[in-house]
Amino acid sequence: MPEIFDVPVAGAYHLVGWLASATEPLTGSFAAAAAIVLFTVAVRLLLVPFARAAARGQQARTALAPEIRKLQEKHGKNRERLAAEMANLQQESGTSMFVGCLPMLAQLPFFWVMYHLFSTAVISGAPNALLGSTLFGITLGAHGLAAAPVVFVVAGLLAVVSWFSIRWQDRRRDLTAPGARFLRLLPYGTVAVTAFVPLAASLYLLTTTTWTVVERAMLYRMS
Repeated sequence: MPEIFDVPVAGAYHLVGWLASATEPLTGSFAAAAAIVLFTVAVRLLLVPFARAAARGQQARTALAPEIRKLQEKHGKNRERLAAEMANLQQESGTSMFVGCLPMLAQLPFFWVMYHLFSTAVISGAPNALLGSTLFGITLGAHGLAAAPVVFVVAGLLAVVSWFSIRWQDRRRDLTAPGARFLRLLPYGTVAVTAFVPLAASLYLLTTTTWTVVERAMLYRMS
């Protein structure tokens, strides 16, 4: 790991370690797992402004759906012209497809930190004490299938949450738009990721994906 990334990983190490120590009287052997959940919740609270912007962008795109369908009918055979007209429409309305990706993109550094936090043997010049933490007897640093059977439970829960996410988004997305049917399956990508990352990172994914589903429902109900 490049030295430039030592600082954020070390910071997360001390934070997760402190959260585990603080919650241990209540959570016992689940202290490290609880600390990961709390760390993820803290990250999502920081990213609430991005989620609100994404929700406003989604609502704006939904309002533009009739105009988008007209453009598709008119320029459907000319992909370049359609892309240009779609860009003009978004510019005139002040919306952007990129806004909807902000919460996901903003999370990538935190997910990367969690991955390395449970994949690095030495942090700040000392042995990584978190690597010995377990969940139902499986070390949180175990990667993919090495974390079986707990990782199967996490992956199964992720699949359920992803299903709810897709069902919710289908009510608001235009399935006739180019690539829409492929994009709707992207939430299931998190299930596949669990086969390659530490159990701790899979737990992060489960927590943040669940947060996303609940957060979207709340934001759209409040709007």
